[in-house]
Amino acid sequence: MRIGYDAKRLFNNFTGLGNYSRTLVSNLRQFYPEEEYFLYTTKISSDPVVNRFVSDPGFTARISGSPFRSLWRTFFVTGRLKEDRIDLFHGLSGEIPVTLRRSGIKSIVTIHDLVFLVYPRTYKPADRFFYDRKFRFACNNADAIVAISNSTREDLIRFYNVDPSRIRVIYQACDPVFYSESEAHSKEEVARKYNLPGEFILYVGSVIPRKNLLAVVKSLAALPSDLRIPLVAVGDGGSYKAEVKRYIASLKPSLHVIWIEDLHESRQLKALYNLASAFIYPSLCEGFGIPVAEALLSGVPVITSDRSSLPEAGGPSSMLVDPESCGEISAGIEKVLTDSMLRERMIEEGRRYANEKFSPRVTAGEVIRLYSAIVP
Repeated sequence: MRIGYDAKRLFNNFTGLGNYSRTLVSNLRQFYPEEEYFLYTTKISSDPVVNRFVSDPGFTARISGSPFRSLWRTFFVTGRLKEDRIDLFHGLSGEIPVTLRRSGIKSIVTIHDLVFLVYPRTYKPADRFFYDRKFRFACNNADAIVAISNSTREDLIRFYNVDPSRIRVIYQACDPVFYSESEAHSKEEVARKYNLPGEFILYVGSVIPRKNLLAVVKSLAALPSDLRIPLVAVGDGGSYKAEVKRYIASLKPSLHVIWIEDLHESRQLKALYNLASAFIYPSLCEGFGIPVAEALLSGVPVITSDRSSLPEAGGPSSMLVDPESCGEISAGIEKVLTDSMLRERMIEEGRRYANEKFSPRVTAGEVIRLYSAIVP
């Protein structure tokens, strides 16, 4: 089968959508090398993370020479797909070319979330308008839809009235590094680089209102003094991050917060998870919540939200809390930090759950079976 991908984010995005694209395509190449993989993009960033997709002969990268990049992705890439005799096109980030359907080429689109509709106030009106147009078109015209969680599946049915039979829920796998043990020197290096304390609570994610870091800070501040261990926050943000910092500065006694904005390497992130006493992620809404899966695989107890997709990502062993209740978040942190038997059970069962649910081989197999069902 000759499979084409919208690889814009694979080659140029180094967070969520880019990580999803690279991980999925890499896993498909590893487990199903007999297929042919074509990557379509308007440019390729100079970064070691993407170099292997250019050098690996199992991938064929197609780069547009058009000065009108967005128009090429939306309209003109279809001509190149036909030249390459593509059997199936997979839009990895909610989009497919508008000319694709009448070309006769089958298509699949991955929808990660509809947060812009669930929490519209967190997006600019123009962004909501364009996301809605692109996603709605893709859902109406693709031959099948991949939702990365049951929560996203329900949102697709609710907002776009998509026929449930057209939606396949396929969880995403994590970067391969999270499925192996960290080397001791990696943990020592990360601890030394960021001057980490012996115990800390870890948060990983953008510092934006929906991710709810301010509630974490308030919940930690409410703990008894002997349990108020430092918070390590990995991620960047704008005005909301400034608001969180102002609140921290107002606390008496103060709360020790270590901000990390320059950590982009998966091995270092894995080491950071390994070193943490607990991982906390009380987001209000997520398409999936990849940091939760990474934390489980890394062997750290997870405290996360009881809503959206996060119970799916966290599984039955995670501590689920109401993200809008600082009292409940604080009680959850205290229980995880003080109950050693609970911690051990959360670690063991959480790692087992994540390895079973988010296995690279399992998720890649589900995707390839969907491809085969669309192109027999």
